[in-house]
Parts: sequence; structure tokens; C-alpha cells
Amino acid sequence: MNMFVLNTQHSFSLFLLLVSMALFSHSVQPMRFDLPYSKRNSVRCFSEEIKKNSMVVGNYSIVNPNEALPLPSNHTITVQVSTHGGMAKYHLAEKIQAGKFSFTAYQSGDYLICFVDTTKDPQVTLSIDFEFRVGVEAVDRFNIAKKSHVDRMAQEVQIMYEMALSIKEEMTYLLERNTEMLDLNYVTDNRMFLLIFVSFFVCFSVAGLQLWHLKTFFHKNKLI
Repeated sequence: MNMFVLNTQHSFSLFLLLVSMALFSHSVQPMRFDLPYSKRNSVRCFSEEIKKNSMVVGNYSIVNPNEALPLPSNHTITVQVSTHGGMAKYHLAEKIQAGKFSFTAYQSGDYLICFVDTTKDPQVTLSIDFEFRVGVEAVDRFNIAKKSHVDRMAQEVQIMYEMALSIKEEMTYLLERNTEMLDLNYVTDNRMFLLIFVSFFVCFSVAGLQLWHLKTFFHKNKLI
């Protein structure tokens, strides 16, 4: 009986783990894209909204079209990760063929990941493999388990605990954004009401001045 309960609890834990991983699968974003040549600037940027204190990990590399030969040395890219507007730079690697970055966001907002083609060859179109992880998915769980020598069940519990914390933080962040949007809507509605009131006031004032001018004109010319 105890063994049955233990197996049931273990199955339920695995079910929660799979559901949690499914909920957070959007945090892992592997992709491949091209950097077509341009005379001005061969650049492609991605924007991601990241909440404060979230861990961010990225890996990128130029795809070798001919695996039998090494990638030409002049096939290089420059990669920059910064906040929207480039006010704070988290990562900058110039003229490389592969690399990675990791950081913890110190503020919530949009972050830009830009790839620039530094090959300067109109005959070459570079393809980039890029994997981007945010939040719980950015943690290297294999190394954590290896270093701490925890068993499988304890690791699953730790993963679910971290995901629960991440869900809580995400909900808190969404509630804060919702409050900000409600405040913005309230301010916008008040300003629109004021604008409408001022518009009506101006229109009625102009109409009153026109009537007064017409009445004065008719009296002056003894038309009425």
C-alpha cells in the first residue's frame, strides 16, 4: 500500500513537472535566420520583453554550409545585447564566428539582441543558429544536479519549486503591468475628457463671437 502511494505521488510529481515545462516551453527559443548582405548595414535585431531579476542565456554560431571544410576566417559577425535604445550594454562580441552570453536583467523592459554581418562580401549570406533562454529554462540543471549530487526526485522537486517561484514572479509582473495600464487609461481618459471640454468651449465661444459680430453688424447697418 505504501509503495502504491509512493508511486502515485511520484507519478503526480512527474505530471506536474511536465505541465510546468509545457507552460514554460516558450522561454526557450531556438531559431535559424539569415543575414543578407547590404551596402549600408547587414544587421538583424530581436526584441524580447524581460522582467527584472530574470536570468538570460544565449548561444549563437555561424552555420557552416560545408562541414567538410572549416568556416572561412572572414565569415564573422558582431553581436550586441542591450536594453531598448542601447542605454545599457550586457554583451558585445565583435568579429566572431560563435559565442554565448548570460546575464541577469536588472530592470524590466525590452531588450535588444542584434547581429551584424562583418563579412562585407556581397556573394555571402550568413546563416545564424541562435538559442535564447529566459527565466527557469536558463538554469543549467544537469550541472546543478551533478555538482550537488541530488537524486532524481529531489531535482524534480527543486525544478517544480523554481517554476512555481517563476510563475509567482510572472503573475506579480503581469499584475504590475496591468496596474500601470489601468493608470495610463485613467490618465488618458481624463485628458481626453479635458480635450473634449476645451474643444466644445472653443467651438461655442467662436459661435457666440460670430453671432455677436453679426448682430452688431446688422444693428450698425439698421438691418434689424
